[in-house]
Amino acid sequence: MLSQEEKDLLVSIWESIAPDAEEIGAEALLRMFTCFPKTKTYFAHLDISPGSAHLRTHGKKIIMAVGDGVKNISTLATTLAPLSLLHAYQLMIHPSNFKLLSHCILVTLSCRRPQEFTPVAHGAWDKLLSAVSAVLAEKYR
Repeated sequence: MLSQEEKDLLVSIWESIAPDAEEIGAEALLRMFTCFPKTKTYFAHLDISPGSAHLRTHGKKIIMAVGDGVKNISTLATTLAPLSLLHAYQLMIHPSNFKLLSHCILVTLSCRRPQEFTPVAHGAWDKLLSAVSAVLAEKYR
């Protein structure tokens, strides 16, 4: 799926964005809630207003999970299996939402890191996030 060059690029970009995981995650979530309002239904019990602690905390969890995927790309399915089970059986998140969030993460990264987010980098991140979405949706089949 990913060439070695793409994997190296993912790791390099991950290392530069990891310190900003909370901000990136919160921005991507807020973007998703704004562009796709139906996704808010899963967060009715949380304060998801801009800058809220819940938004920042959950955003960081998401980006750190993506980072786990970057670091364990060759074992992505086993690395993210606990999250797949959680989202399918406990949280019951509709699997189409994973693709929506992936898109919002891509947009957020490209806005925040325009110099690093070259077309090759965009393609590599798109492949990674598509794989993450597929793994998270696996338990729905």
